[in-house]
Amino acid sequence: MNRRVFGITGWKNSGKTTLTEKLVSELVRRGWKVSTVKHAHHDFDIDKPGADSFRHRQAGAMEVAIVSGVRWALMHELRGEDEPTLEAVLSRLAPCDIVLVEGYKREAHRKIETRRREAKDRTPLSASDPAIVAVAADFTTEGESLPVFDLDDTQSIADFIERATGLVA
Repeated sequence: MNRRVFGITGWKNSGKTTLTEKLVSELVRRGWKVSTVKHAHHDFDIDKPGADSFRHRQAGAMEVAIVSGVRWALMHELRGEDEPTLEAVLSRLAPCDIVLVEGYKREAHRKIETRRREAKDRTPLSASDPAIVAVAADFTTEGESLPVFDLDDTQSIADFIERATGLVA
């Protein structure tokens, strides 16, 4: 599949979600159709106990679609299956201009590494991941060979992503 995919990666509490949120807003403001994929390292639920869809899943349904005039969602229970690959998830998304992927440290798509002083770990990921093509940090980064952005400079980071993914020349 020929999709424009760009990732935001980093250690826990390094600012990934905040940067992703700001980039979605900025790229949408610029007129792009943006989708996101977020990798969770833990059990999560978007459904509420007692809701009809929750009851369907509890009863054993593999997939439950919830559809209204405003939005629709599809939940798929793995029930022992392997976690799907990023490629498999991307193949299920509707067409868009760019997909921002939060997390997925070990995948090969191009990504920006977020670094914050308060992060759980500050070991640079870029040293061991050739797919990291830039760094966004809230502190001065010495000796980095990649482009480095201020973590709050959303416009410059969005400019970089537009060029890196071919959204603009």
